[in-house]
Amino acid sequence: MKQLRDIPISVLDLAPIVEGGTAADSLHNTLDLARHAEGWGYHRYWLAEHHNMTGIASSATSVVIGHVAAGTKSIRVGSGGIMLSNHAPLMIAEQFGTLESLFPGRIDLGLGRAPGSDQAAARALRRGLGSDGSEFPEQLSELRAYFDPNGAGSRPLGVRATPGEGLNVPIWLLGSSGFSAQLAGQLGLPFAFASHFAPDYLLPALHLYRSSFKPSASLDKPHVMVGLGITAADTTGAARWLATSQQQQFLNIIRGRTGKLQPPVDDMESLWSPQEKALLLDKQKYSIAGDKAYIKERLLQVLEETGADEWIIASQIYDHTARLRSYELVAELIKDN
Repeated sequence: MKQLRDIPISVLDLAPIVEGGTAADSLHNTLDLARHAEGWGYHRYWLAEHHNMTGIASSATSVVIGHVAAGTKSIRVGSGGIMLSNHAPLMIAEQFGTLESLFPGRIDLGLGRAPGSDQAAARALRRGLGSDGSEFPEQLSELRAYFDPNGAGSRPLGVRATPGEGLNVPIWLLGSSGFSAQLAGQLGLPFAFASHFAPDYLLPALHLYRSSFKPSASLDKPHVMVGLGITAADTTGAARWLATSQQQQFLNIIRGRTGKLQPPVDDMESLWSPQEKALLLDKQKYSIAGDKAYIKERLLQVLEETGADEWIIASQIYDHTARLRSYELVAELIKDN
């Protein structure tokens, strides 16, 4: 049976812009967290593509990946993920080919098919590209062909990615439903599931991925990364107080709003309705707030449920020092168990 120390841990950084802070502050904190995470033994540091969101600083995801990779030494850096429907596959091949050329052996390319934005921003981004996720398999095939010297059949005649062609940039599919799970399995690619915001689909998606898996040049057996929201502190009370920042963020999403990450509050009951509370708590089944003992208990439960091969942890914490401490505590408990 797997032990916690057998499971690599990684960081999913949503590059939060906090109330009273700026995007510049957020990007400074991103690099600071990445350097600490590298020292604590985290395996990957991934950044997510979101647009038209005043509380997230990683919209130019490839640029931020380069910033983090340049400021660290060994940790793998990548996207969690690039929303391929927003981009021409050639441009992503060139961007990640450039990153891999600058930081060889350290770059991951995680891909999603959602726009990572609202409808207005999606229209502004796509400018004639496909308007829904149905084109994703075709785009993915074209993108993979740009990295493959023998893949000319899936890309426009005479078009090559430089840098990019011939480089080994591991591609992951990301998902919050069954579509990408099945596609990743059929293509023999590693799969990462966003259980920190789509918990109800986690186990069905993992079953679909594993049952549809076909060995490939990339993988000989299924490989699953499970995304978790974790807020750790020295006491469970402190952790649950810190986690109210993330709860306020989820509450805004439920209400169709965006905004900067808010400070913790002493009483969420005054902010949500009973219906909103029930919906939010259901969405946070795989968001864990507590001390090391409580987080260990929940991680062991999730490991038994999912058979995860890796964890990737998102921690939406208002205070940067408290956020660092949260990731440090998780690293300590994994190492010791």
